[in-house]
Amino acid sequence: MLEYKTIRKIAGPLVFVEMENASYAELVKIKLENGEERTGRVLEIAGKNVVIQMFEGSLEADMKATVSLTGRGVELGVSPDMLGCVFDGMGRPISGKLIAKERLDINGNPINPYARENPSEFIETGISGIDVMNTLVRGQKLPIFSGAGMPHNRLAMQIARQSSLRGGEKSDFAVVFGAIGITFEEAEYFTSSLKKTGALEHSVMFLNLANDPAVERLITPRMALTAAEYLAYEQDMHVLVILTDMTNYCEALKEVSTARKEIPGRRAYPPYMYTDLATIYERAGRIKGRKGSITQFPILTMPEDDITHPIPDLTGYITEGQIVLSRSLHNRHLYPPFDILKCLSRLMNSGIGEGRTREDHSGVSNQLYSAYAKGVDIRELVAVIGEAALTEIDRSYLTFSSEFEKKFLAQGENERRDIERSLSIAWELFSHLPAKELMRVKPKFIEKYQKGNKN
Repeated sequence: MLEYKTIRKIAGPLVFVEMENASYAELVKIKLENGEERTGRVLEIAGKNVVIQMFEGSLEADMKATVSLTGRGVELGVSPDMLGCVFDGMGRPISGKLIAKERLDINGNPINPYARENPSEFIETGISGIDVMNTLVRGQKLPIFSGAGMPHNRLAMQIARQSSLRGGEKSDFAVVFGAIGITFEEAEYFTSSLKKTGALEHSVMFLNLANDPAVERLITPRMALTAAEYLAYEQDMHVLVILTDMTNYCEALKEVSTARKEIPGRRAYPPYMYTDLATIYERAGRIKGRKGSITQFPILTMPEDDITHPIPDLTGYITEGQIVLSRSLHNRHLYPPFDILKCLSRLMNSGIGEGRTREDHSGVSNQLYSAYAKGVDIRELVAVIGEAALTEIDRSYLTFSSEFEKKFLAQGENERRDIERSLSIAWELFSHLPAKELMRVKPKFIEKYQKGNKN
């Protein structure tokens, strides 16, 4: 193994060195003068000039350090026994024993679009606002747009604990949880929450802490997705990947871009951030001829709750919908605080209906959206003209919107509702409306499922 003593400059996490035969994304070893060894990867090659990104940071590194190529990329050791293990952001085991059966490149292999199979099977999260109105299907990527101080971590844990295949074997389902740039308290909460409920037994966790070098955050989601691909395509499992917080990932991407003195794009983020995010999100899906699947729940915090910010904006272009959390509902202590009128699951119709969820699901969802939207409009009107000016039908929609938030959206953190229970609550809410207003559900379903509506 050749060692190069040709470092020309060190800038933040980047090392500029002259060397030959380097390959893009190749893993390198950097040996400091004091004998300490650190790792990095090749970020850019221009002739003999190579830029290396150091994972452990460049503190105490100087021009006298030596650089050697390993001839391989950054890899993750995988095994069928990895369920129940907790890793750090670089894929090193923190708890649980793991003897790696093989090592896989964390960049994965691109999926031929022709080989993709359309997602069409329902995943039950046990949360009414998702299962009924923004249904998740196997192979989908459905992000959660949150804000600082909002309960997205609690929601992520609830999804990880409760999610299951409808009618499938529990052993066929696994959760891969990738935490990016989180605090020690958050890491402790995630780990203890899964252990307490026994969900850790069918989960794999990757924890990148806030005090870890920022560049490691670029590795963590790829580590998580490599584990997911192994479980899905080699072990025939259906894997739900939860990534939080993708905003920390994008900030790390910006930091590295700034160190490289690249021309910035929108709000100083690198212009290739869309492409970079796509290399993560597009690793979800189903492949023809393979039993397993990968479904993604990326979570991000919108800076200043701005949904037009580059991070949520670009994420929305790549993914298949979004679940948005509401600051006003959170301030009213409603959990989970879904801003339901801004939420969307583009693949929902592929995974609902008779034989998948229930025959009335589509109509119920459409009716809930319609009635709640009218109720919100009337609520805003009341603030201007007062409630005395409302008609009886207006009052019924006002009541519906309030009861919808209290009984349907609001749900205990440890409360799991199956799809039948969630749909039953929706039909109970419809009793607040005159029967003639239920125009988005078929009459035969009203007769079959509606109870107590005497209007």
